[in-house]
Amino acid sequence: MRTNMFKLGAIAALAILAGCQTAPQQGSSQQNEAPPPANPAFTGEMAKFNAQFPNDKATKYEDVSIKFNNDKKLDERGNCHDKSKYPVTIVLTLDADGKVTDSVTDVSNAKAECFRKAYAGVQFPKPPMAPYRKPIQLR
Repeated sequence: MRTNMFKLGAIAALAILAGCQTAPQQGSSQQNEAPPPANPAFTGEMAKFNAQFPNDKATKYEDVSIKFNNDKKLDERGNCHDKSKYPVTIVLTLDADGKVTDSVTDVSNAKAECFRKAYAGVQFPKPPMAPYRKPIQLR
């Protein structure tokens, strides 16, 4: 049981940390920016993501979906990175075909809303189960 918990934690960490490869351009206006407020709905969505594991198909899908996200440079849509110096973690809800049907971010600010719009309706590869929760950490 304890080994499974460590594996689950490692999988979740990899899924989030492997999110996007691009980094934001931080301007001087962001230096004194206050941290954004937390979104209380985020914890429940991460719990749903974690409940998908351990599952070999879900683990393999994380690699596929991360590669898809990075190859398509989805995080570059809308110039969202420049809206705040603070990172955003988004949990996408994918339907059986891989289409983003909903999303929840860990914080509430303009950057988070921008990413929610950027990922709305995106068609990922078909996930192993539906609905599928897909977290991505965006710097």
